[in-house]
Amino acid sequence: MSKNLRELSRRKGIENNLFNKMGALAQETGTVSDADLKRLSEEFLMGDANAFGVATFYDFMKPENKGKKAYVCNGSACLCAGTQNQVQEALEEHLDVSEIGHMTCLGRCHENGAFHYDGKNYSAKSSVEISQIIKYGMIKHEDNYHVESCCAETLTGKFEGLDFLKELIKKTLKRTPEQCLAEVQDSQIRGRGGAGFPMGIKLKSAKDTPADMRYIVCNADEGDPGAYSDRYLMEKQPFLVLFGMIAAGYAIDSNWGILYIRAEYPDSAVIIQEAIDKLVALGLAGENILGSGFDFHFKIIRAQGSYICGEETALLSSIEGQRPEVRIRPPFPAQSGLFGKPTVVNNVETLAALYYIFKTSGKEYAKLGTEKSKGTKLISLDGFFHNPGIYEVEMGTSLDIVINKLGGGFNAPVKAFHTGGPLGGIVPVHKINELSIDFESFANAGFLLGHATIVCIPEDFPMIEYLEHLFEFTSVESCGKCFPCRLGSKRGQELLTKARTEENYQIDKELFNDLLDTLEQGSLCALGGGLPLPVKNAMMYFEDELKEYFK
Repeated sequence: MSKNLRELSRRKGIENNLFNKMGALAQETGTVSDADLKRLSEEFLMGDANAFGVATFYDFMKPENKGKKAYVCNGSACLCAGTQNQVQEALEEHLDVSEIGHMTCLGRCHENGAFHYDGKNYSAKSSVEISQIIKYGMIKHEDNYHVESCCAETLTGKFEGLDFLKELIKKTLKRTPEQCLAEVQDSQIRGRGGAGFPMGIKLKSAKDTPADMRYIVCNADEGDPGAYSDRYLMEKQPFLVLFGMIAAGYAIDSNWGILYIRAEYPDSAVIIQEAIDKLVALGLAGENILGSGFDFHFKIIRAQGSYICGEETALLSSIEGQRPEVRIRPPFPAQSGLFGKPTVVNNVETLAALYYIFKTSGKEYAKLGTEKSKGTKLISLDGFFHNPGIYEVEMGTSLDIVINKLGGGFNAPVKAFHTGGPLGGIVPVHKINELSIDFESFANAGFLLGHATIVCIPEDFPMIEYLEHLFEFTSVESCGKCFPCRLGSKRGQELLTKARTEENYQIDKELFNDLLDTLEQGSLCALGGGLPLPVKNAMMYFEDELKEYFK
């Protein structure tokens, strides 16, 4: 995107944020009016076309969203659970069909039947429950899920309290930034969102890049269907996340921490803001923290419904008030990120892990896990388990232990499960005993650990429909910048739909494989580039089921 637009946005400052203003204006009606867009484009000197391009990109600002009152979750977990048609029908008893939209995903994968109404998320599987919500608001929207650790509680332990946090921050700020950076490097922690990139390398790269401003950005918009571990941390362990941002900021001489939080998690933004306010009131955030001379400010950016904003460069463009298209790299965000300044982007779980690292030590953290995958990992189990919920396990833990011991096994016949979100691997159940929870185990077997979500695909759910769902998801969520993703995902969806619905039509397998290779090699980011992985997994392990659709 334009460097000039980036600079114009920077001059307004992160506190006077164009994107947040657009979102606030869309709150009442579901979209931003033409008059408001015109006013904002003049205020920020962004131009009418740029402002329109931004507002019409996001699910919860575009004109088609106007008048929507409820949203039904269409994420992979709810799709496979088969609950959403009943939810849609129950909502239609009270609302016009034009007033009902869709969200992906609401993070209620442990119980399904998820929908959003009047600013809150619910799970309700009966028309009676939904009627009570719509008419009387009688059912509490808070949900409960099981949380358990079978190892060191680096992320799921009981929070020691604000007095303990104060001492930990004081202890951290008495050290040098170099010592704090070394602590992270000693831990060997890798990013918990997808590719598993070492956090210490990102921090050092940003620190070594000359600049008058640096940023720590918490990517809380990694909306992988099936994953609700980030939501757990923000809503149940917010001070772990905020401490991690403070420690990372101090290590690289950054004075700003920005949390980009999913629109689909409305409670998360409220709870995080309340936690920030407490830190500021206690002098643990803001100006001159505990008299140390170190300033660190927080800013929440409320996302507006776009999966591509989980990709770090699209996220940064979004914060700048630009259309969230993926940027070409290099330069990487650690050298030129938000407003062109060095920026470290990590997801919620990665930043939250710094609490344990600084509470104990980096070397202590590195004792957990395997040689190349250190520490612990949060696992999200969906509603097909006897014991759905969040589980913290040490890296290297057998997948069999996770599924059959912690999860209690499947409560219905399951043929495969999708790990790591829509771009992760589709793992047949006969592979359970061959895998462990670490990056290398999954990669070496041709899968992807990613967010470590587990979305089950039941035996009676046609694999052709699941692949069609993945292509449709990618097509809808593509930023459109590169042709392989923008066009290839739609062509793939069309081929699968035609093969599934038309008699005597079969997909040319050579053509289809060529499409997958083009997506994999030609896409700018992991949205288009990652889609072929689960598709190839399915074609390999479920060839007998799919062969009637190919020639």
